Amino acid sequence: MQTTEQVLSEILEEITPKKDERTRIENLAKKLEQKVETASELLGVEAKVRLEGSVAKDTWLSEEPDIDIFMQVPPSIPRKSLGDICLKIAKKATEGSKQIERFADHPYLEAYVKGVRVNIVPCYKTAKGEWLSATDRTPFHTDYVKKHLTEQMRSEVRLLKRFMKSIGVYGAEIKIGGFSGYLCELLILNYQSFLKTLKSFAKYKQRLIVDIENHYKERKGELPLLFREPLVIIDPVDKGRNVASAVQPQKLYNFVAASRAFLKNPHNSFFYTPKTHILPVKELKATLKNFGSDFLFLTFGKVNAVPDVFWGQLYKTQRSLRKLLELNDFCVLRDQSWSDEKTLSIFIFELEQRSLSPVKKHLGPPLDRENECESFLEKYRDNSCTVSGPYVENGRWIVEIKRKYVDAVTLINERLKNGGVNIGVADKIAKELSRKFHIFINEEIVGLYEKHHAFAEFLTDFLSGKPKWLETT
Repeated sequence: MQTTEQVLSEILEEITPKKDERTRIENLAKKLEQKVETASELLGVEAKVRLEGSVAKDTWLSEEPDIDIFMQVPPSIPRKSLGDICLKIAKKATEGSKQIERFADHPYLEAYVKGVRVNIVPCYKTAKGEWLSATDRTPFHTDYVKKHLTEQMRSEVRLLKRFMKSIGVYGAEIKIGGFSGYLCELLILNYQSFLKTLKSFAKYKQRLIVDIENHYKERKGELPLLFREPLVIIDPVDKGRNVASAVQPQKLYNFVAASRAFLKNPHNSFFYTPKTHILPVKELKATLKNFGSDFLFLTFGKVNAVPDVFWGQLYKTQRSLRKLLELNDFCVLRDQSWSDEKTLSIFIFELEQRSLSPVKKHLGPPLDRENECESFLEKYRDNSCTVSGPYVENGRWIVEIKRKYVDAVTLINERLKNGGVNIGVADKIAKELSRKFHIFINEEIVGLYEKHHAFAEFLTDFLSGKPKWLETT
């Protein structure tokens, strides 16, 4: 069995960029900076072009470089025009490459140049603290990290990033809702090493607050009141911002659990996710049949929205549908969303049972609430939905009534006739649902499972329910 030091040394050797790789990425970054500068000049935009992100800070992982080029433009450019103007420049600078429009605080361009993902992002050239958009802070973040991060710390950041990627908690984009690269760098600046970071999170109770620059040194008692999230990392360059605000609680808890598991049994598999071996169709059918619960799959097609907007709408809709099911007495054990972002999206709801009994017990008010009792009796005494009662039980009125919906499929079908806007479905998804959607129960999903390999992997992992790092502990 390898020691912790041996595991980390071996992983670090694999994830640290070699000299030739560094040279290739640095040269590509310089060429892109020049192209963005040239495109800006051609389109008459005054822009200071800077390399930002992990490549600028030398915290990137071998074979996984992301080149972030930022365009600092004058505040005189209107906010509403910022994205459109800079998208034109970015597209001009990356002509001939695959391009994807994305959206954070405003539109930006993601392109793939010579196999490398490149983000070209606009921001305003402002003084510290005078931000006009969220991305205005980025150059200050880069300068801060470069000033404080030692060479050894950069190695520790790489270990933390690789660990988080493997366990599925890395990435601040809406789809993932995890830890950003900058957040990883701040954690290492605070705790000094990968292992000390894991040890701190392994002891996590209800809340963790980090203030590296001691912005609130004299006002520590105010921090829990100012920031409500379970993880609070005060931005060193902006004391009013929690760098961890985008981290979803579930991602935080997964990191806590994985940290404990690694410290107990350090292993290489924590850094590289084992490949999913999809269930053969025959085994899938048997698994779904014998699971004991019912799986409801709601599928629909393409939604016209950039990925970041799309995933936000997808998760909002997922929450709304879960609430609809629960308000109608269907017990949702688990739910998740999957999409290829092109032609197919799927909501999965694992229900304790698809069908309910036609009758349910409905609790009325306690007898000491006389006015409420009168209202209750008036409503249910001669109501056509009343099966039995009203009667008194344990000091309160009770009635047994007919359920409006006894089948989850019927409920979903009826409430999505108009797309579901009235139940909280996000507008762009509601538009597609009003046009067309399908519901499959249990083994009925096999056809899509066979056609879409990525979905098959997702469903296999969902049915397992067990994080892959747990298999090695």
